[in-house]
This record gives sequence, C-alpha cells and structure tokens, in this order.
Amino acid sequence: MKINYHGHACIQIQTGDKSLIIDPFLSGNPAAKIKPEDIKVDAVLLTHAHMDHILDAAPIASANNDAPVVSIVELASYMSWQGVKNTVGMNMGGTCDLGFAKAKMVQAFHSSGIVIEETKQILYAGMPAGFLVFAEGLTILHAGDTSLFSDMKMIGERHPIDVVFLPIGDFYTMGPEDALQAAEWYNAKLTVPIHHSTFPGIKQDAELFVKQLEARGLKGKVMAPGDEIEIASH
Repeated sequence: MKINYHGHACIQIQTGDKSLIIDPFLSGNPAAKIKPEDIKVDAVLLTHAHMDHILDAAPIASANNDAPVVSIVELASYMSWQGVKNTVGMNMGGTCDLGFAKAKMVQAFHSSGIVIEETKQILYAGMPAGFLVFAEGLTILHAGDTSLFSDMKMIGERHPIDVVFLPIGDFYTMGPEDALQAAEWYNAKLTVPIHHSTFPGIKQDAELFVKQLEARGLKGKVMAPGDEIEIASH
C-alpha cells in the first residue's frame, strides 16, 4: 500500500491499481504539489463539509474519474447538487464496501456546514466524521477535523491501527498537546500530523510533535505535500 500526502488534510491511498482520496483541497492550497486534474482515483471520501476539505471533490469525482463521492448523507446530497453523478450517502458507524477497500465512518467532534456568502446562508451538512480504511489487511485512520474525545481510546482498542493521520493545527481542531493524547489512545503503529501550517493561524512545529510522540514511545513521521510512504501488507 502506498499513501500520498497532498497537503492540509488530503491523503490518497493506493492499493494495487486502485486508489481513493480523502478531503481533496488542492486548488486552494498553495503548498499542494499536484493539481486536481492530475488526480486519478476510484473513490472520493469526505469527512465533513468545510471548503478546505471538499473544494476539489466534484471536479475530481466527476470531471476526471467518474468516481463515487462517499460522505455523510446530507453532504452527499449537496455534492449531487454540484453535479456529482455518483454519491454514496452513509452515516456514523456504517461501513461502505468500495470493492478494493472498505471505509468505516467513525465520529469526530467538529462542525460541518457550507457558508453561502452571496445569500448569507449556512447549509447544514450533517455530522463531521473520520474514516477507517481497510485494505490489504491494513487499517488506516483519517481522524478528520476533530477535538479530543475519550472514545478515541475505544476506537484504538477495537481497531488495531497501522497509520493514523491526526490534525494538530489548533484553533480549528485540537492542537499538539491534545493530539499527543489522541495518538496514545489510537495507539497506531505510525502517527502522521496533518491539518497544520497551511495558513498562519494553524502553524505548528510538526517535527517537535513527532519528537514528543517518540518520547511517549510512539512512532511518528512528518510528511510534506507530495511525500509518499509505503506500508507493507499484513
């Protein structure tokens, strides 16, 4: 399995000749090393409705790949209104079989809505979430945008996690201190910090965070936009 980090909270998981992308935010991210039109995937997963997570979902899914968008039901309806032909609206605790991988929706504590500036409206977009992705005998967790919550421990105990992608930016999500506790509870074989340093308000020292992980007996890795890691199958 290969995992590419495209910056902010966007990761792409490749298994065999198939792949999925989570929270594509490329055209709005100056640090991204790849353009939406260059992304080739078989599914698009969305954790919640904020624009720094869904901005490029419709063009990647529909214009480029004819791929399904998988999300909470309310957000799936919104994406269908944006021209996405194939949407999969699921809900918390459910598992979606993508054929080449399975994606289980787990809880995250955040907000989720779409701000329409022109009409001064905010569209309710369902609950925020994280995704456990199962493929090749491996378990990858994208925690989504979240604060710290105690059920992270339960998720870690029930699902042996190979890699977890954790937000550390603070202000909009948990910061490094809370993320260290989350990493302990998820107890993944590898922890990768995400959702940091894209904007000035969420700038963090990811290298320091990884050192703090190691001091707690956990393995961490800083990934820059464009980086790739390879995980051996079980």
